[in-house]
Amino acid sequence: MVTWVLHYLLVAFLIAISYDIDAASAGITRHYQFDIQLKNITRLCKTKTIVTVNGKFPGPKVTAREGDNLQIKVVNHVSNNISIHWHGIRQLRSGWADGPSYVTQCPIRTGQSYVYNFTVTGQRGTLWWHAHIQWMRATVYGPLIILPKLHQPYPFPKPYKQVPIMFGEWFNADPQAVLQQALQTGAGPNASDAHTFNGLPGPLYNCSTKDTYKLMVKPGKTYLLRLINAALNDELFFTIANHTLTVVEADACYVKPFQTKIVLLGPGQTTNVLLKTKPIYPNATFYMLARPYFTGQGTIDNTTVAGILQYQHHSKSSKNLSIIKPSLPPINSTSYAANFTKMFRSLASSTFPANVPKIVDKKYFFTVGLGTNPCPKNQTCQGPTNTTKFAASINNVSFILPNKTSLLQSYFVGKSNNVFMTDFPTAPIFPFNYTGTPPNNTMVSRGTKVVVLKYNTTVELVLQGTSILGIEAHPIHLHGFNFYVVGQGFGNFNPARDPKQYNLVDPVERNTISVPSGGWVAIRFLADNPGVWLMHCHIEIHLSWGLTMAWVVLDGDLPNQKLLPPPSDFPKC
Repeated sequence: MVTWVLHYLLVAFLIAISYDIDAASAGITRHYQFDIQLKNITRLCKTKTIVTVNGKFPGPKVTAREGDNLQIKVVNHVSNNISIHWHGIRQLRSGWADGPSYVTQCPIRTGQSYVYNFTVTGQRGTLWWHAHIQWMRATVYGPLIILPKLHQPYPFPKPYKQVPIMFGEWFNADPQAVLQQALQTGAGPNASDAHTFNGLPGPLYNCSTKDTYKLMVKPGKTYLLRLINAALNDELFFTIANHTLTVVEADACYVKPFQTKIVLLGPGQTTNVLLKTKPIYPNATFYMLARPYFTGQGTIDNTTVAGILQYQHHSKSSKNLSIIKPSLPPINSTSYAANFTKMFRSLASSTFPANVPKIVDKKYFFTVGLGTNPCPKNQTCQGPTNTTKFAASINNVSFILPNKTSLLQSYFVGKSNNVFMTDFPTAPIFPFNYTGTPPNNTMVSRGTKVVVLKYNTTVELVLQGTSILGIEAHPIHLHGFNFYVVGQGFGNFNPARDPKQYNLVDPVERNTISVPSGGWVAIRFLADNPGVWLMHCHIEIHLSWGLTMAWVVLDGDLPNQKLLPPPSDFPKC
């Protein structure tokens, strides 16, 4: 009898331990509510009404642990349609929660709501969320922080404090009006009026000293700065005077630590850096600066946002301290951008391996860049000529979003033929000297075309920049997947020479990578996530001009390899 009872207790104990382990692995469910509402905000001595989440600008921080389920109810109280993208979340089998309007969902209309329901699987680090319809993300964005599982340490020194810093752009005008004017006239958009740190432009702008982001620190501490570039159209250099930063993560993937004075982030990218403060209280404060990197021919906001790094001390006054200002590279410093990008390497450890595909099933070659559309009859345009409008494309296809359904919904119900075509070109139809003298004909074709992949296909994709209407970098974001950056270079990609130099040992893993100005980048990924996944330039005007396409990944054979059905509250068009 005693033996049986002991056996029963032992079994119950083991079951309880197993349950606790499973529960810890599975995580918990975290609930948030996002109320999309208007708010009056004053910046640069001008007050305007902007669209916000819960009246906050930037929006609220979403925090979870790896393995947690997130259920975020978005309620739309404004006249604009809205949808939210959880940038960098893989959305395994939960593509209905990815967020880009007319791609994975119809937008949430006035007075309607939608619960984004997804589980964070195999990810930890800094991501972010933002509106994904027209230019709504100018003000609708916020940090998305994924902590490691309980009792799982960081692969770097534990920081004393963690601080999200979001880079943004501020428009005195309504960003939606800026977009509509550009699309109507065919010209490039008017530039923003300021850059911001956490929504604040800082003392280098007119009447903005009171709107300055201050980072208060203590001597001899290590701070984890979670840097997020939420700017609409600008890649940005970032630095802190007289301080060195140690890069430890990119796009929520750990990297081999390296030190730098200056960080470069394209729109959509995140970078975690360790800031080791000075051991004793310095008799100064320090500027944090961010300014654009740009090599194109258009007009951009070439201004500098400043924040202040200030040391706390119980007996010293911070008044009348000198402010030390750092220097930044020239705006067109492509050499710095290239050298900085090459520093990123995956940890490639037993705990965090680099599972880069060694064998490739499908190879694709995509050109990315600008082009033109013809000006409508009886209208004078302000594009490259008075008879053309600016456009952008991948493999000369400028993407057209549907407006009466979403790509994912049409695919799921088997009516995709009426919405999109599956003949997206796997390489340029008319090859040319991509980074040399551009062709005379710069017109792009237009269509809603996708590439279809079987489940578990390994893909190698070369993204080739072009010189049409100038050379510039293009930060390309892939929804639904991380990918490995196996190679990059300047000029035209050489399929006989360049693959021999690929890094297949510890390539960096990302969700957004900048195609070098006047160059190419090669990535690899495993298509193990069924659904429809957008890939686009994260410079917002390029997205608006059509520099985007989509991948359709078919279901696998097993139940856990199939797209889940849409939720009951899925938005209707």
